[in-house]
Amino acid sequence: MKFPVAGKAMALAAVMLTLIVALNLVSDLVTERQHRLREAQQGIADSLAGNQVLVGPVLQRQCTESWKEQQGEGKEKSWVERQRDFMLHALPQRLAADGSTQVEPRYRGIFRINGYVLKATVNARWTGLETLQPPLPKAGVQQTCTDPILWIGVADPRGLRSAVATLDGQPATVQPGTPAPQIPRGFQVGWPTGKPVNANSALSVQIAVELVGTEDLAFVPLGEQTVFKLASDWPHPSFNGRFLPTERKVSDTGFQAEWSLSSLASRSGQQIIEGHGLCVGNDPVSVLPNAAPAAAQCLERFGVAFIDPVSVYVLSDRATKYGLLFVILTFVAVGLVEVMKSLRVHPIQYALVGAALALFFLLLVSLGEHVRFGIAYASAATACTLLLGYYGAHVLQGWRAGAVFAAGIAGLYGLLYLLLLAEQSSLVLGSAMLFIVLAAIMVVTRRIDWYALTERLRGKGVTPSARAA
Repeated sequence: MKFPVAGKAMALAAVMLTLIVALNLVSDLVTERQHRLREAQQGIADSLAGNQVLVGPVLQRQCTESWKEQQGEGKEKSWVERQRDFMLHALPQRLAADGSTQVEPRYRGIFRINGYVLKATVNARWTGLETLQPPLPKAGVQQTCTDPILWIGVADPRGLRSAVATLDGQPATVQPGTPAPQIPRGFQVGWPTGKPVNANSALSVQIAVELVGTEDLAFVPLGEQTVFKLASDWPHPSFNGRFLPTERKVSDTGFQAEWSLSSLASRSGQQIIEGHGLCVGNDPVSVLPNAAPAAAQCLERFGVAFIDPVSVYVLSDRATKYGLLFVILTFVAVGLVEVMKSLRVHPIQYALVGAALALFFLLLVSLGEHVRFGIAYASAATACTLLLGYYGAHVLQGWRAGAVFAAGIAGLYGLLYLLLLAEQSSLVLGSAMLFIVLAAIMVVTRRIDWYALTERLRGKGVTPSARAA
């Protein structure tokens, strides 16, 4: 019975296609698990509080102008009451905040999301209230203005555990909501009784707030000079937003960061006056129905995300993308041994070796959901290496050959782990690895007469009875 080289090549091609399908199924599984993780994280955020953005404090004052306007002529002449409402804003000359966060992981089944508790003290000072003074009205126009209201906005008010405010050293009552239509969520403090609202009036405010959120925390720099200090017990911060910290220190026990900004660098103060709203990511937070179209535009902000540095699904997905290369390199190694030692390795044996390689990625995902990624990777790689070494000793007809085969598989797993960790240099490492493999193949096979080898393989494909005939 003949087993032509072309027939074996077709059989190996069929094996490769089957393994490609298997690797795609593993990749689809990783995607599905990532989707379930996002659903679980969203469920936790919906029950606790989402990403938080803190803006303020802002002084806001509503004014109304009313006048009578003549309409018509002659006997049709009449007077109509007209009215115009407008808002005045005063942003602090100096805004300083000192906060600390403690990360409190939350779980839903095997899935986890990083929640946090922020405890911050915000100090704001106005040296003058010129911007709260309305322009002089025209003749015949009556002008009235309410007392200013101080407010602080947040992205998700469910996370507000407490807020205590003092104005000029006097305790003040904190009420929910804000008078800003573009930022309705948060809390507000009334103007001190009897305090004049003059251009030269000064005001100092201190607010202590405890805020709960998940994953991301951001702030809006509104002061002419803004200084914000943040300390945390989370050792893997990802600083984001429009401004990075001017100073930061990250260690295994947490991080400390400080932002120092002036109004020359940020337009957030002007954006507040123009009616811009809060955004989580690039999505505007809910605004009141009467908010201006500008509320859909995002205020400039800075902040930090409490990320997990190692995501089992991201790394498993990246590992699976190297799966086909893994299989090809292993098959090339087995094929070289088959050629050099004149062995016969059946396509089914190739298929079993490939199945073990594909199963590694499934083991990696399943174990990574319960233990750290490094432990999951080492466990899956060790199990597959031992299995392939044992099987290779029988396929390659020798324990030494099996040990060498297992060592090669272990080396491939080690290289793959380096590729996963060195994300920035994975391309150059992968390219260098492929070049080394190709060079090794060319050196080992440089003296082979491929035509003679093909004829010999064809001859081995004839059964003894066929030769005798």
